[in-house]
Amino acid sequence: MNIIVVLLPLALLLALIFVVAFIWAAGRGQYDDLETPAHKMLLDDSIGMERNRK
Repeated sequence: MNIIVVLLPLALLLALIFVVAFIWAAGRGQYDDLETPAHKMLLDDSIGMERNRK
């Protein structure tokens, strides 16, 4: 039962750290555009293949 006294505050502190990190990242625009990097990856591959053909 004594371990709950240690683990509960530790879990709450860890959860608070994750919430603060998420709010910080969302406030700085980390989640504004989630699709463009995936599209750029596909487009960059086709450009790289064209360079290799020359």
